[in-house]
Amino acid sequence: MSCVFCRIVGGELPATRVYEDADVLAFRDLHPQAPSHVLVVPKVHVDSLHELVDPRLAGALLAAAAQVARAEKLEQGWRLIANTREHGGQEVGHLHLHVLGGRALGRMLPSAR
Repeated sequence: MSCVFCRIVGGELPATRVYEDADVLAFRDLHPQAPSHVLVVPKVHVDSLHELVDPRLAGALLAAAAQVARAEKLEQGWRLIANTREHGGQEVGHLHLHVLGGRALGRMLPSAR
């Protein structure tokens, strides 16, 4: 198994796990971009969000991200990012969501007002 996230899910590589259920694993990012930076991954290999076709798994990932944010006490707000494929900035070929918070993150896009 060469996928680094599959190896973390399988216990071959260490990670600081913060949430786990039957479908999802969440662990701390090794190179955090915010005081709280947790990756949420499906336990089954899915290349990216573009390939995700299972609505139940999609819901499990979103619910896990919200659970992580609550556990991290990010009541002031948090950001959920899914970099998708090469042009979207995805660096690991396994679907993963970034939960970031713990400080003001600022706007990424112009206001929709």
